Amino acid sequence: MPRAAANGTEIEYEEHGDGGLPVVLLVSGLGSQLIGWEDAFVRELTGRHYRVVRFDNRDVGLSSWFDEAGVPVGAAEPPYTLGDMADDAVGLLDALGVESAHIVGASMGGMIAQALALAHPGRALSLTCIYSSPSAEAARPGLDILGGAYLAPASAPGGTGTEATGAAAPSREEVIEAVVARGLALSSPVYPPGREVLYERAAAAYDRAFHPAGAARQVLAVAAQEDRTAALRQLRLPTLVVHGDADPMVDPAGGRAIAEAVPGAELVMVPGMGHDIPRQLYPMLAGRIADNCGRAAL
Repeated sequence: MPRAAANGTEIEYEEHGDGGLPVVLLVSGLGSQLIGWEDAFVRELTGRHYRVVRFDNRDVGLSSWFDEAGVPVGAAEPPYTLGDMADDAVGLLDALGVESAHIVGASMGGMIAQALALAHPGRALSLTCIYSSPSAEAARPGLDILGGAYLAPASAPGGTGTEATGAAAPSREEVIEAVVARGLALSSPVYPPGREVLYERAAAAYDRAFHPAGAARQVLAVAAQEDRTAALRQLRLPTLVVHGDADPMVDPAGGRAIAEAVPGAELVMVPGMGHDIPRQLYPMLAGRIADNCGRAAL
C-alpha cells in the first residue's frame, strides 16, 4: 500500500473507486487501523459513485509511530493533539491532489473530522460523525475503559515500555482474546457480530500492526481536546450524525450535542446499536452518508 508525506508524518492509505469521482475520506477511531473500515462498507460507498480514501492515523497501523514520546502512564501531557491529527488528514488530501472531500469519522475519528472542518474551511464538503462527541465529556466512559487497557505499561510490547517494569509482553492469543472480549462488551446488542467475526478482525489487526503504545498516546489526545460546541455553531456544512442508543463507550448525548450545535445537522439515533457499525447496517449507513454528501451539491 502507498504512503504519503503529510504534516511531517508518513501516512499509510488506500484508495478505492474511480479517481475522477468525489472523495469520501474515512477517519478511523482510537487505536483503529484503516482496515477497521471493512471492504464491504467501502464497496457500499464506491457503489454509490464515490472515490474512497481510508488511512491509518498517526501512531497506529503502518503510519508514523511516535515512540520517541515514550509510553504514557496516568495523566501525562499528550505529545500531539486531535488538531495535529486533523492536519495529517489534510496533508494526505494535499498529497493526493484533492482540494476538498466529504469527511466521515467514527468515534475519535469523528472528533478529528470536526477539528478538520473547523480548522480548514473549504476542505470539507460535508461532515459525518459516527458515535462521536464535540468534547471529551461524553467520551469519559470510553476513556476510563481504554485508559485502563492502554495506559498500563504491561500492555505494551517489548520496545515500548515493558522493559521499565519487567513485565512480559502479552502473547498474540492473549491480545486477540482481550480485544474480542472488549468488542463483545461494546458491540450492538441488537446486531451482535459474533465471536468469530470479532476474532477475525482482531487477528487481522494484530498481524498487520500491533502497537498499543500509540493507542495510549491517542487516549491522551482525546482526553485533552477542547470543547468544540461553540465553534460548531458557526459551521455551515451538510452534517450527518449517527449514534447508537446502546453505545457504552461514547454516550449518545455526545451525538445529540453535535447535532444540536451544527445548524441544520441531521441526527440518526439507531435503536440497539452500540459502539460499532454492524454489517447489517452498512447499506443504511452508506445511503445516509451519500444523501448527506449530495446535500453539498445543492
